[in-house]
Amino acid sequence: MKKQSMLKGTMVLGAAGILAKFLGIFFRWPLQMLIGDEGVGYYQMSYPLYMFFVAVASGVPVAISKMVSERCAVGDREGTIVILRKSLLLMLYMGGGFSLLLIFFSSNLISFLKWDNKAYYSMMGIAIAPLFISIMSAFRGFFQGMQNMNSTAISQVVEQIGRVVVGVFLAFLLLPYGKEFSAGGAAFGAAAGGIFGGAYLYFRYRSYRKEFVFHRQRGSSEVLSRLLYIAIPISLGATVGSVMSLIDSILVPQKLLQAGFNSTQATVLFARLTGKAFVLINVPLTLSMALCASIVPIITEYYVLGRNSELRGKVQTALKLSFLIALPSAAGLFLLASPILSLIFPGQSSGGTILRYSSLTLPLIVITQISTAILQGVGKYIGPVINLAIGCTIKIVMTLLLVPIPSLHIYGAIIASFCGYLTSTILNMLMLNKRLKHPFNYFEAMIKPAAATLIMMVVVVIIYGNVYNYTKSSNLGCLAAIAIGGLSYLAVVLFMGIIDYKHLERKVLRR
Repeated sequence: MKKQSMLKGTMVLGAAGILAKFLGIFFRWPLQMLIGDEGVGYYQMSYPLYMFFVAVASGVPVAISKMVSERCAVGDREGTIVILRKSLLLMLYMGGGFSLLLIFFSSNLISFLKWDNKAYYSMMGIAIAPLFISIMSAFRGFFQGMQNMNSTAISQVVEQIGRVVVGVFLAFLLLPYGKEFSAGGAAFGAAAGGIFGGAYLYFRYRSYRKEFVFHRQRGSSEVLSRLLYIAIPISLGATVGSVMSLIDSILVPQKLLQAGFNSTQATVLFARLTGKAFVLINVPLTLSMALCASIVPIITEYYVLGRNSELRGKVQTALKLSFLIALPSAAGLFLLASPILSLIFPGQSSGGTILRYSSLTLPLIVITQISTAILQGVGKYIGPVINLAIGCTIKIVMTLLLVPIPSLHIYGAIIASFCGYLTSTILNMLMLNKRLKHPFNYFEAMIKPAAATLIMMVVVVIIYGNVYNYTKSSNLGCLAAIAIGGLSYLAVVLFMGIIDYKHLERKVLRR
């Protein structure tokens, strides 16, 4: 199986992730049109619990990736198969157990969290998704550890197609029974996506497995203990991070009631924050997650082999790429928040101000993700967990204090998220500097991308204003501003030498 460079792996996963996110928008658009903010609010109340499981289980595929990369570095291909087999068993237990919890205790959870009882149907719809997602995640970790991202990338697209087709069909089919039933049908799309994506990866693995003869078995206790040693701290870190979303689903609706809103108004505001703003912010975050998936096995390989100079170079490149992703994405969402919502959700475009201010958190999320992935690659598992826990604590306290204030209400949650991620980012970067004992070139990694972003912002404002004034169409102005702004950003990045075109061609285009 051919390895891919960090840049090519990131581009492959990033392109697939962006396509999957746009498919996800095609899921959100009919869902928004069918059931409105209220119905999406029911759907969003269950979704963070599902994402919480994904975070709990996320350490296992990362551990698989790291362990498979270590085995590949020393030429032990048979060891990679043993790792996958034992991890599949572990993920099966985890996913099945969480699905059973959701099936039998959904009513108790809804009562405990003081959610609207109509969220029960979404909980039931999403209940079996963890079982299939866990199996799919194990296969993804295996292929990422082999430093070949094509299978993972295709599975992401296949998963999202299954989710969109099945989820939208069931939402439409169940709409006559009520918005809550329609939201439950949409939630079942997550399980369907896991089934389709997992099936593709299984058949892809069988094809790879035939490339060599497997002779011997390894002790399961050794593999499982090593797997858990790596996975548990990573899962804890991801769990703490996902708790930031779970906090919003638990605390924000309750605190909005204290701010003077009724139950329906609180659900609508919550849907605008999580069902619109967070969904759009997650599109550029797909690129950063692709970079994380690509960098962990590469960093691990260099770290295991003691190639410190190359290791520091890859870390520098990863930080630069993270700023190149985060800064223009945040700027574009900030400037074009309302036009983007109007383009994607015609007639349901409220929430532009929420998206605008939420976008300011995006660069902090990206840097937190990247720095956590790098620290995991060099064997620092507990530190990022502690840093995220500190940030999460700050978010909880500020959410409790700010959201009940009538003049802030939902924006208090945005401020709390910003401060929480800012804390985690600073602590992670301090730890990274200390671990690698090498100063980073922040001018190349951060200042140059910031300068290119400022130029892009000027272009976006000019293009949108002129096209809108000429056509009186917000949609045309938005599309033109995105297209020309993106091209201008790429041109400035190449002109300033932030990315060397010859290096890009050699590493990606000719590879």
